[in-house]
Amino acid sequence: MATQDLTSNVSNAAVSVGGEKDLTGGARKSALGATTVTGGTGAAEPAATRGKTSIADVVVVKIAGMAAREIPGVFDMGGGLSRTIGAVRDRVPGGRPNVGRGVKVEVGERQTAIDLDIVVEYGVPITDVAHDVRENVISAVERITGLEVVEVNVAVNDVRLPDEDTADAAGETRVE
Repeated sequence: MATQDLTSNVSNAAVSVGGEKDLTGGARKSALGATTVTGGTGAAEPAATRGKTSIADVVVVKIAGMAAREIPGVFDMGGGLSRTIGAVRDRVPGGRPNVGRGVKVEVGERQTAIDLDIVVEYGVPITDVAHDVRENVISAVERITGLEVVEVNVAVNDVRLPDEDTADAAGETRVE
């Protein structure tokens, strides 16, 4: 019975997009790229359904980026140019790493789709890494945001070879 009451409250909820009310209920994507779900108002409504919740695209980007980086075998994320810019940004004092690099999302009313560009370590089974990334990203995004993840597309753009570290280190010592 509580589920039925909650369902009827959600179906009677008003959704605010750009200051306008939509009395059909549910969720809408605002012009700022956020999904907004609004509950009812008044003392008769349960406390958990009063007010609105907005989830911006950047939130899903950061969650997916962090979840993908947690998987062993993922060396870095993003394409060649974005990784180069990211390396420069990481070396600048006060710069912070961009956890959203290599992540693109499309957030709808109740669902999201995610595209990831990753670089894997040499020697790891790419299909296994992609599978683990997919599972971890879906789990994290659905658990944290409540959005249903309809797909996670993983594009492997590069492989980090073991001897690439020594080339970078040698390049740094030449320029002092």
